[in-house]
Formats: sequence, C-alpha cells, structure tokens
Amino acid sequence: MTTYPGAAGNGSSQSQQGDNNAGFGQRVDQIGSEAQQLWTDARGAVTDLGQALDLRGRVERNPYGMMAAALGVGYVLGGGLFTPMTARIIKLGVRLAALPFVKDELLGMAEQALQGYQAGRGMAGAGGADSTASANATSAGTPRPPSY
Repeated sequence: MTTYPGAAGNGSSQSQQGDNNAGFGQRVDQIGSEAQQLWTDARGAVTDLGQALDLRGRVERNPYGMMAAALGVGYVLGGGLFTPMTARIIKLGVRLAALPFVKDELLGMAEQALQGYQAGRGMAGAGGADSTASANATSAGTPRPPSY
C-alpha cells in the first residue's frame, strides 16, 4: 500500500482508509496549488517575452511584415517544414540567391573577352596598317571595290 507524507495510522484498515483519504485530499490540494503557480509563472513569462519583443509596437510599425512572420511561424508549427512544397520553395530561393553571383561571373567573363578582343584588334590594327600600306603600294594601279 502506498503511503503519502503526512499520512499516519495505527495499522487498522479503517484508520488507514481515513488517513489515506486525508492524505489524498492534501495531495490533490497541493497539485492544484502547484498547477496554479505554474500557470501564473507561465503567464508572467509570456508577458515578459511580449514586453521584451515589443510585439504591439512592431505590429504598429510594420503590420505586413508581422503578418508574414506569423504566417511563416504558423507554417512551420503546422508541420509544413518537411513537405515537397517547402523543398520547391527552398530550391527557388537558392536559385534566386545565386542569381547575382552568376550574373557577376558572366559580366566578368564578358568584360575579359571584350578586353581581349579589343587588345587583339589593336594589335592587328597596328600590324594590319603596315600590311595594308604595302598592299596598296603593290596594287597602286588597280582600283579597289568599295567596302560596306
């Protein structure tokens, strides 16, 4: 038989039953008061958290942002984190996040190619001017067709 603190008896069945009922009642009262204390502590913690986060002020300053945050928290708490839709959203987000890096790389490659083309054209233009002059000197009497 289980005995509770504060339950005392002489071993007879009637006195044990009476003492157990008194001990049980005390235990129920103790659990009730502990539950009430826990509830009070929890409400106080929520109030403190609300004051620390300044939720009312944030909602007043940025209502759409707070709605989006609430939607996101609800989505996660509702079990939407490990769904195929979330995987697609994350893939899209990664692609969009990588887009500026890819664009910068492509622009850098295009600039290098353009610089190389201009440098090669400049070298060909310098060497080409001499070859054009010598070609004109050899074919001085022949008219050249116009270039378009």
